[in-house]
Amino acid sequence: MLISVDADLLKALADPLRTRILSLLSRETLCTTHLMEETGARQTNLSNHLRVLREAGLVETEPCGRFTYYRLVPERLEALSADLARVAATARATGAADRKRAC
Repeated sequence: MLISVDADLLKALADPLRTRILSLLSRETLCTTHLMEETGARQTNLSNHLRVLREAGLVETEPCGRFTYYRLVPERLEALSADLARVAATARATGAADRKRAC
């Protein structure tokens, strides 16, 4: 059985600012202004990173007046974690290094 992991999701998590944003959102829902204060990132840079996180399904938006609030989608991270755990379990169960190249 071939187990796959969402490469686009891993790519979205690969940037340090995006992981910082996710860490902040794991504690509370925040708007762009709050995220700018917490990260020191410029608004345009932050908006680009938030777009990547939205497209990956890691954050959701909630408009509130003239502000947009962002919240983490924990189920998306849980699904990735489960996929990675299955890959690790398969490697452990099959001995992953059993097949050796012919010399």
